[in-house]
Order: sequence, then C-alpha cells, then structure tokens
Amino acid sequence: MSDATNHPLNRRLFIGAAAASLSAAALPAGAQAINNSTEFEAPTTATTQRANISSFRTHDWRDYFTNTRNGVILCDITSRALHFWSEDESVYKLYPTSVPLSEDLTRRGATEVVQKVENPRWIPTASMLERHPEWPKVVEGGAPENPLGVRALYLSWPAYRIHGTHDTRKIGRRSSSGCIGLYNEQIIELYGLAKVGTQVLLI
Repeated sequence: MSDATNHPLNRRLFIGAAAASLSAAALPAGAQAINNSTEFEAPTTATTQRANISSFRTHDWRDYFTNTRNGVILCDITSRALHFWSEDESVYKLYPTSVPLSEDLTRRGATEVVQKVENPRWIPTASMLERHPEWPKVVEGGAPENPLGVRALYLSWPAYRIHGTHDTRKIGRRSSSGCIGLYNEQIIELYGLAKVGTQVLLI
C-alpha cells in the first residue's frame, strides 16, 4: 500500500474522494442533462436550517378525510412528507417528498387520482418554458433525464402530479414547479397502493 493511503489523514481524504466519485456516478447522466429542471431554493449556510430536512409530523387521517374510500393520500407541504392510508387501514406509508418552490406555485386543497402512468412523458407547461426557454418541449417516458421519474399519479388539477424523480437531490427540498415528488423506488410502491379514485389532500 502506498504512503498516500497509509497515512491516516491521507487515507481519510482518499476514501472521501472515492465516495464522492461513486455518489456522482450513481446519478444517471441524463438526470444531469436538464440540470435546470429543478429550481432549487437558495443554498443555506451553516447558520440557517438545512434546506432538505423534513419534520415528519404525525397525522391521523380522521382529521382530514371523512372516510378512506379508495385509500387516502395526505401531502403535508410544510413537513415535506406524504402519508398514505389504505381503504381498510391495514397499510400506512410515510414518504419524504419534494414540494413546490414557492407559494405562488403551491396549490392546497382536495383532489383525487384520475390517472396512473408508468414512465410518463414530460411536457413542460407554457409558463415553465417562458421561464426556461432552453428546456426541451418534450421528454419521452423512460428517458433518464425525465423529471417525472418512473411513475406518476395524475391529479384532477391540470398539470399537477405526484411522481418520481431521477434527481435525488430534490427530495426534502422546495424544488418543484407545483408537483409532489418522491424517490423512484417509493413512487413505485405508492403507485401499486393507490388507485384511480384515491382521495388526495394537500395541506
């Protein structure tokens, strides 16, 4: 073994650099291709609260829904978390999420799942293209740079979805243009639990 890795300090630096390289490699190359598809809030400093911390407040579905018909999804924008209860209440899930970047982009209230799509196409809205004319007009489903990830639950509100993401930096942050985002592996699980008609409430 070389002197560079034998010395304790150099060894730590070597391991840290290797870990950073692996982390960068783990993000699909395409996910970085549209690297402006996420409008992150301003970076925080050591004296401010971290931008991607979720508080995971506990909730009871009875405080928000009259019943659990077709299952219910509660999206807590403040704590950046999604809660799911199955119709028979045998399944409860809690997922960290990304949330809208600003109050102007945030919609709260009751809606429902109207469509479920595997590998959804992403078509930016006119307002998105106005802010970012460099964005593509469409990204096909399954493409690694698709901001909707591998699954999407379309809501009754036009252009609003609960979807996955290939860019794991988004989760726990204010980073979307209005949608609620989950890790790909978690939207796959939620996709299997939710159905057309699942009740959704954003608070």
